[in-house]
Amino acid sequence: MNGILGRKLGMTQIFDDAGRRVAVTVIAAGPCLVVQRKTKSSDGYEAVKLGFEPQKASRLSKTALGEYNKAGVDPQRMMQEFPCAADEELAPGTRVTVDQFEGVTHVDVAATSKGRGFAGVVKRYNMAGGAKTHGGHSKRRVGAIGQCSYPARVMKGQKMPGHMGNVRVTQQNLKLLAIRPEENLLLVQGAVPGPNGGVVRVSRALKKAGKSA
Repeated sequence: MNGILGRKLGMTQIFDDAGRRVAVTVIAAGPCLVVQRKTKSSDGYEAVKLGFEPQKASRLSKTALGEYNKAGVDPQRMMQEFPCAADEELAPGTRVTVDQFEGVTHVDVAATSKGRGFAGVVKRYNMAGGAKTHGGHSKRRVGAIGQCSYPARVMKGQKMPGHMGNVRVTQQNLKLLAIRPEENLLLVQGAVPGPNGGVVRVSRALKKAGKSA
């Protein structure tokens, strides 16, 4: 296994071994239940489906409920798939906890960012805006967006006002500072996408696989 589901509890601060104050995000990760073990022989790849947080059966569709009943697992609020090694024995009903991150130095955290609604370019892209004095009339506007005679159109990808936030964001290579198995907590250095109480997906850092395994 290389990941787990959890909820972002919020931010706080701790002191490292050198006495420096470090801002951390506290994540209540797991325990998760294995709902299905996929294998290369049956599904073409190695993976495991994890369920997180108990849920009333009446709030699930018959399709989802049938999947839990087949595995003999209590209904869960959410379910996601994680890759795993072929030699890992993870039968349905197995509990997955934060213990798997022992010795891991960096993690990737994915979540849905906070929705900010419709936003202008100053808020959305940190543009400077126009002159604030001397009769300036473009204080928070975009400014010129296209060309004249050639190519006489607005180029694709032009930064403009629009919907901000509420998208899937993965924060990579966050330093894992502490694991508290008795409380099912992970302390990650820095900020994590999404609001407090939001669901997050924590996995071993893909780009630091050699150092975090």
